[in-house]
Amino acid sequence: MYAVLMAGGLGTRFWPISRKACPKQLLSFAGKKTMLQQTYERIKPLTPAEKILVITQSELTEEIRKQLPDIPAANIIGEPEGKNTAPCIGLAATIIESQAEKDEVMVVLPADHLVSRVSDFRNTLKSGIAYAREQNVLITLGIQPAYPETGYGYLQVDQKVGSLKGKDIYKVKTFAEKPNLDTAERFIKSGDFLWNSGMFIWTVNTIIREMEEHLPELYEDLMLIRKKVGRPGFKKIVKEVYKRTKPISIDYGIMETAGNVCVIKSNFGWNDLGSWEAVYNISQKDKNKNVCHSKKNILVDAKNNYFYSPKKLIAAVDVQDLVLVEMDDAILICKKERSQDVKDIVDFLKRKKMNSYL
Repeated sequence: MYAVLMAGGLGTRFWPISRKACPKQLLSFAGKKTMLQQTYERIKPLTPAEKILVITQSELTEEIRKQLPDIPAANIIGEPEGKNTAPCIGLAATIIESQAEKDEVMVVLPADHLVSRVSDFRNTLKSGIAYAREQNVLITLGIQPAYPETGYGYLQVDQKVGSLKGKDIYKVKTFAEKPNLDTAERFIKSGDFLWNSGMFIWTVNTIIREMEEHLPELYEDLMLIRKKVGRPGFKKIVKEVYKRTKPISIDYGIMETAGNVCVIKSNFGWNDLGSWEAVYNISQKDKNKNVCHSKKNILVDAKNNYFYSPKKLIAAVDVQDLVLVEMDDAILICKKERSQDVKDIVDFLKRKKMNSYL
């Protein structure tokens, strides 16, 4: 089994801590280890380090090698530019296919998610790996929703198609984009929708064949890259291909149209940690439900807030449901419920070419 850790995200919802040079996956929000290191720790008992690939931004390869010294340097692959998940996964599959058996199983994991029940997570992966070896299917892990979350994509479960190692496997009926609150509540009430975790299991041969059918232009470019894997000119051909590659997600490009998509219902304490509110939810709170990372704090009638200012005193009077994050060059203040929209600030900084804040 090969594992692919997708570590190319920008983490824009965690500005101003998350920056281009040190995005979310390279930071620590839960525990001492970074999100990337925690992802690696979860997967490494299932496969040797030589079979773990990290796909990231070219600018981050050196830092990732420092954080994951056990992984061979050649397995940390830098994309010249981000083109969403389909090219990322295609690049990884092409590299693996050039050096492994065509029926080798490939597990794809985002490098910036949180899992609290690691044993359950590994058992779920083992079931998916075994089923993927037996069937020519694309497997995703669907999370049993705990509440009507509007920040996640969803998928609808169809009939059961199998069971392996104690896990039931279902056909996927449809995928749904991030819904509004009313739609999310309907999804939860129906009982047949799951959160889309963005974690995948398939054989290398299966995903490459699906790319040939559904993303033929990308497939042709990947075949050009394959000729140079492990040879001089690899980085050059990847750069040339990425210049013309269209950004597209694996969900939109393949999963939503392929006819052989299955899901394992999962419940292993998953959280994609997609906003400051999500960090607040998992953090230890005081008696007034405040989370405060500061040198000192004076909180008067303050409730349900997230404060981050490790070098300075925080003083707050009669404020509720706020996020405050202070860095040397920037301060973020927003309503906790609007923390998903922090990405709009990053978009504004990009438009205004305020690159020093990115």
